[in-house]
Amino acid sequence: MFILSRVREAFERGMSTEDAVAHGIRQTAGVVTSAAIVMVFVFGIFATLTAVEFKQMGVGLAVAVLIDATVIRGVLLPASMKLLGDWNWYLPHWLGWLPKLEHAPAPAVAGARA
Repeated sequence: MFILSRVREAFERGMSTEDAVAHGIRQTAGVVTSAAIVMVFVFGIFATLTAVEFKQMGVGLAVAVLIDATVIRGVLLPASMKLLGDWNWYLPHWLGWLPKLEHAPAPAVAGARA
């Protein structure tokens, strides 16, 4: 959701879908990579425990996070969004009841210079 929200914000600001995807990936790359590294190290610590179940869980979760951060978020998400183009933003008419969330413009600060 973090990456997709940045992509959607960029698209709503007027960028093309391809540019919005590139912008969203670029903006969130540091946060996603840092979170993945932390989780891999934390789950890697489980591999040092004595119980086999914890070792299996730690290695499995560490591998899953690495696959998610690299293959899914780094390759499949941008590729599929580029292929889908404007269909990324299609909403069926029967879901029209969902609220449309928009960002309000930043309020002007009194005394600020332009």
